Amino acid sequence: MEQFKSGLDEGTEVHSRRKDNLPPLYKVFLLNDDYTTMDFVVQVLEKIFHKNPVEAAQIMLHVHRHGRGLAGVYSHEIAETKIESVHKLSQKSEFPLKCTMEKE
Repeated sequence: MEQFKSGLDEGTEVHSRRKDNLPPLYKVFLLNDDYTTMDFVVQVLEKIFHKNPVEAAQIMLHVHRHGRGLAGVYSHEIAETKIESVHKLSQKSEFPLKCTMEKE
Protein backbone atom coordinates (compact mmCIF):
# COMPACT_ATOMS: atom_id res chain seq x y z
CA MET A 1 0.00 0.00 0.00
CA GLU A 2 2.87 2.42 0.78
CA GLN A 3 4.39 1.88 -2.66
CA PHE A 4 1.12 2.63 -4.41
CA LYS A 5 0.58 5.83 -2.42
CA SER A 6 4.16 6.93 -3.11
CA GLY A 7 3.60 6.41 -6.83
CA LEU A 8 0.55 8.67 -6.75
CA ASP A 9 2.47 11.40 -4.94
CA GLU A 10 5.24 11.26 -7.52
CA GLY A 11 2.73 11.47 -10.35
CA THR A 12 1.16 14.52 -8.77
CA GLU A 13 4.54 16.24 -8.46
CA VAL A 14 5.39 15.51 -12.10
CA HIS A 15 2.02 16.85 -13.18
CA SER A 16 2.50 20.04 -11.14
CA ARG A 17 5.96 20.64 -12.57
CA ARG A 18 4.75 20.08 -16.12
CA LYS A 19 1.89 22.53 -15.57
CA ASP A 20 4.31 25.22 -14.37
CA ASN A 21 6.45 24.85 -17.48
CA LEU A 22 3.63 25.57 -19.93
CA PRO A 23 3.96 28.84 -21.84
CA PRO A 24 1.60 31.66 -20.80
CA LEU A 25 -1.70 31.89 -22.64
CA TYR A 26 -3.31 34.96 -24.16
CA LYS A 27 -6.96 35.81 -24.65
CA VAL A 28 -7.83 37.18 -28.09
CA PHE A 29 -10.76 39.62 -28.11
CA LEU A 30 -12.73 41.00 -31.05
CA LEU A 31 -13.70 44.65 -30.61
CA ASN A 32 -17.03 46.15 -31.62
CA ASP A 33 -17.24 49.01 -34.09
CA ASP A 34 -20.05 50.80 -35.90
CA TYR A 35 -19.15 49.63 -39.43
CA THR A 36 -18.20 45.95 -39.50
CA THR A 37 -21.21 43.80 -40.33
CA MET A 38 -22.39 41.05 -38.05
CA ASP A 39 -22.12 38.57 -40.93
CA PHE A 40 -18.46 39.45 -41.43
CA VAL A 41 -17.69 38.95 -37.73
CA VAL A 42 -19.34 35.52 -37.88
CA GLN A 43 -17.25 34.67 -40.97
CA VAL A 44 -14.06 35.73 -39.17
CA LEU A 45 -14.92 33.60 -36.15
CA GLU A 46 -15.62 30.59 -38.35
CA LYS A 47 -12.66 30.98 -40.70
CA ILE A 48 -9.87 32.22 -38.40
CA PHE A 49 -10.96 30.94 -35.00
CA HIS A 50 -12.62 27.72 -36.27
CA LYS A 51 -15.88 28.29 -34.41
CA ASN A 52 -19.03 26.48 -35.48
CA PRO A 53 -21.85 28.71 -36.81
CA VAL A 54 -23.83 28.70 -33.55
CA GLU A 55 -20.82 29.56 -31.36
CA ALA A 56 -19.68 32.21 -33.86
CA ALA A 57 -23.11 33.87 -33.75
CA GLN A 58 -23.12 33.83 -29.94
CA ILE A 59 -19.67 35.44 -29.75
CA MET A 60 -20.63 38.02 -32.38
CA LEU A 61 -23.72 39.00 -30.37
CA HIS A 62 -21.61 39.28 -27.23
CA VAL A 63 -19.20 41.60 -29.08
CA HIS A 64 -22.14 43.65 -30.35
CA ARG A 65 -23.77 43.98 -26.91
CA HIS A 66 -20.71 44.33 -24.68
CA GLY A 67 -18.09 46.02 -26.86
CA ARG A 68 -15.76 43.05 -27.07
CA GLY A 69 -15.88 39.28 -27.02
CA LEU A 70 -13.49 36.43 -26.43
CA ALA A 71 -12.60 34.68 -29.66
CA GLY A 72 -10.13 32.21 -28.13
CA VAL A 73 -7.16 31.56 -25.86
CA TYR A 74 -3.79 30.74 -27.40
CA SER A 75 -0.05 30.82 -26.93
CA HIS A 76 1.55 34.21 -27.65
CA GLU A 77 2.67 33.31 -31.18
CA ILE A 78 -0.67 31.83 -32.21
CA ALA A 79 -2.59 34.77 -30.70
CA GLU A 80 -0.44 37.22 -32.67
CA THR A 81 -0.99 35.22 -35.87
CA LYS A 82 -4.77 35.15 -35.34
CA ILE A 83 -4.84 38.92 -34.76
CA GLU A 84 -2.75 39.55 -37.87
CA SER A 85 -5.08 37.33 -39.90
CA VAL A 86 -8.17 39.20 -38.65
CA HIS A 87 -6.63 42.58 -39.47
CA LYS A 88 -5.54 41.47 -42.96
CA LEU A 89 -8.94 39.97 -43.80
CA SER A 90 -10.70 43.05 -42.39
CA GLN A 91 -8.57 45.41 -44.48
CA LYS A 92 -9.10 43.31 -47.59
CA SER A 93 -12.87 43.42 -46.97
CA GLU A 94 -12.74 47.14 -46.10
CA PHE A 95 -13.93 46.74 -42.52
CA PRO A 96 -12.29 48.31 -39.45
CA LEU A 97 -12.64 45.17 -37.26
CA LYS A 98 -9.86 45.00 -34.65
CA CYS A 99 -8.54 42.43 -32.22
CA THR A 100 -6.53 42.68 -29.05
CA MET A 101 -4.87 40.16 -26.79
CA GLU A 102 -4.38 40.04 -23.04
CA LYS A 103 -2.27 37.70 -20.96
CA GLU A 104 -4.50 35.22 -19.16
